Amino acid sequence: MGVMSETVSVCCTACGRRHRYTAPSYPCACGEPVSPRLDPRRAATAVTHRTWDEEWIGLRCAACGARSRWPRPELGCPCGTVLCVPVDPEATGRSGRTPGSRVPAHRAVPIRTARDAVTAAVLYLRGLGHRDVRRSDQRPVAGIGLAAPGLVVQVDPTVGPASARDVECLWLTAMAESATPVYFSLAGYAEQARARADLLGVPLFLLDPAGVPRPVNAPAVALDATAG
Repeated sequence: MGVMSETVSVCCTACGRRHRYTAPSYPCACGEPVSPRLDPRRAATAVTHRTWDEEWIGLRCAACGARSRWPRPELGCPCGTVLCVPVDPEATGRSGRTPGSRVPAHRAVPIRTARDAVTAAVLYLRGLGHRDVRRSDQRPVAGIGLAAPGLVVQVDPTVGPASARDVECLWLTAMAESATPVYFSLAGYAEQARARADLLGVPLFLLDPAGVPRPVNAPAVALDATAG
């Protein structure tokens, strides 16, 4: 059987508020769930800057032994601080090449405007092999709509996190067109939006200021793995 998700107490380094954090589970290729082993003895640390190689941890499936790369555990405190939840170092591994690194760095564009966000998403999709990316005929509830054969894409350059309704509307549009929905956001996603995306299988990507899309859920990691 796969590793069961565990829950630990996490203290915010900024405001001192305590939270109960449950480790996420990710699907191994064999079908078993895989979860990071949290380290309750170590304190959480605030994320003050992001380094691409530090965003991922290696997890080994207890059922088949396969090792895959998944996003490191993080918790957002209501005070605005993002906390990195410590993981047992003996249960993880690192790799110099991480999901998303298949897209050459020179193809990313720094994001200063909404147009830059769209360009970053288009370049990334082309890196996945989707050459015919265009503006969608349908306008999404928030952000800018793109389309490619088999894909319905939403690029959200707004300053607020995407909501569960935003994710649901994109999913419904994609289902009507028998396509795969993909969401890119500059400001991230509300907790309910992530939960709904995981339930519906919607890949979620966070656009960092350098213009590199970062997968933030398992469907996005799986899509990223299709890059050539």
